[in-house]
Amino acid sequence: MRKPNFWLNKNIISYFFYPFSLITFLINKIKNYSTRNEYSIKTICIGNINVGGTGKTSLAIEIYKILNKKSKIVFIKKNYADQIDEIKLLKKHGNIEINKNRINALQNALSNKYQIAIFDDGLQQKNINYDIKILCFNSDEGFGNEFLLPAGPLRESIDEIKKYDIAFINGEKRNKKLYYKIKSINKNIKIFEGKYIPKNLNKLNRKKKYYMFCGIGNPDEFKNTLKKYKFNIKYKTIFPDHYKISSDEIGKIKKFSLKKKLSIITTEKDYLRLNRSQRKNINYLATSLKINKIKEFKKILSSKL
Repeated sequence: MRKPNFWLNKNIISYFFYPFSLITFLINKIKNYSTRNEYSIKTICIGNINVGGTGKTSLAIEIYKILNKKSKIVFIKKNYADQIDEIKLLKKHGNIEINKNRINALQNALSNKYQIAIFDDGLQQKNINYDIKILCFNSDEGFGNEFLLPAGPLRESIDEIKKYDIAFINGEKRNKKLYYKIKSINKNIKIFEGKYIPKNLNKLNRKKKYYMFCGIGNPDEFKNTLKKYKFNIKYKTIFPDHYKISSDEIGKIKKFSLKKKLSIITTEKDYLRLNRSQRKNINYLATSLKINKIKEFKKILSSKL
């Protein structure tokens, strides 16, 4: 899906959809009465209350790197057909259990004697008593207009922040207003910030002119990262999040780029979504998440596991 503009600020369209948000509210109320099951395996859930584009997968990978030296770790990912890109990305970095049911995936992790399970998404699944609950935000978007779906971008009420342990704000811009808003809801929550750092700049020629395309939750963050590292972007195409780009669409991008003498660049997630033929003559920017106050972050993880 592509996020509508009315999710950013309250306006007549968001108020029109507001009554339908009652459905989301009621679903969440019912979920909160679920029995929370305990498991012998330690669990970390990295999720969001916003729809997409908050850096959950990137943070899951960094936490895996931190903990993998001392423990046997596995990623847990619910098997959504449109999220094969994230599954492939997680597989590049570690072991993964995939299932249509997260609890079944967790049971498989227990059978395989993993010690820690890192959930990429799942905060809204209330029948698992996670040991650490981490909430991700994009620094540009914050809470959006603060309305629940479909009137706004929120999957659950911002009051749920009271139940979470860590908030993680990703992005180039520092958002003090978001920081203090989170603290006003949960004064005990630990807040960390992070930025995306390119890993393969030496393989990319920044003197060239580029055609950028992507289909991710927050395309502006990708654009800002390219801009920060002096990529000359002449044209761009933005697809919806997790969009399966057709060979015809890729062909049009390549034909236009050849005519205009442009190189093509996309995200690593989008690149992984393409087949081998589509990938030809397409560059991707691989990034990792740099966590500020990393020592303090590691200390909190250790204290809770």
